[in-house]
Amino acid sequence: MLRSDETEVFSVINPEGQSDYLLVCDHASNKVPLILNDLGLTPKQLHDHIAWDPGAAKVAEALAQLLDATLIMSGYSRLVIDCNRALISPQLIAPISDGIKVPANQNLTHKERQQRIDTFFTPYHQAINAVIDQRKDRVTKLLSIHSFSPALAESGKDSARPWHIGLSFKGKAELTDLLHAGLTQNKQLCIGYHQPYEVDEEFDFTLIEHAVKRGLDHAMIEVRQDQLVGEQAAKQWAHRIVSALNHS
Repeated sequence: MLRSDETEVFSVINPEGQSDYLLVCDHASNKVPLILNDLGLTPKQLHDHIAWDPGAAKVAEALAQLLDATLIMSGYSRLVIDCNRALISPQLIAPISDGIKVPANQNLTHKERQQRIDTFFTPYHQAINAVIDQRKDRVTKLLSIHSFSPALAESGKDSARPWHIGLSFKGKAELTDLLHAGLTQNKQLCIGYHQPYEVDEEFDFTLIEHAVKRGLDHAMIEVRQDQLVGEQAAKQWAHRIVSALNHS
């Protein structure tokens, strides 16, 4: 599906990082392979949250530098295939996202669907597995970095989201609780606990596959997208997160 001059399917930043933390960013990019012709969407739609997590990659990259941590990022839009959905999920290749129809995702054949899995989904998760396997003799704590929209397009509902940052986990609470305790020191922040999302089997794959099944400490970090306008804002949030991780 990809020409030789197109973006790599995933990237590994700071592979020799010495931190116990391993960072992943499932929705880092809004790129679409040339063969899919922008999925039939407009540039504005591809820049919107339906196509990626705006600002999440910048936060993740700043965290990788501050923590000396390895970071693995997906290289293509969640609308090409969502690397944080299980293969059985109807939202793996979403035909509609937040009310927007995705023309190139309508009525895919089994071959077309499998081609996206083989090209984008499987290599990304193999890369995460490979990094964790290489670290089997050291502690690994997995942080999954996302951003979320200030509101959803839900007709007739007040869908505004008040949280500046949201934290969640599945099973092991230690890392999430550490982050929550540290972030709550800033009384100006509204912090979601299992908000705006919980980690569950229906909507989350990465943390369950790579952390929960391995018994690793983990947390999903979601920063509201209007808090991430500009590189300095992303760096500020990275510093807040590092300070919270160092909280005791």
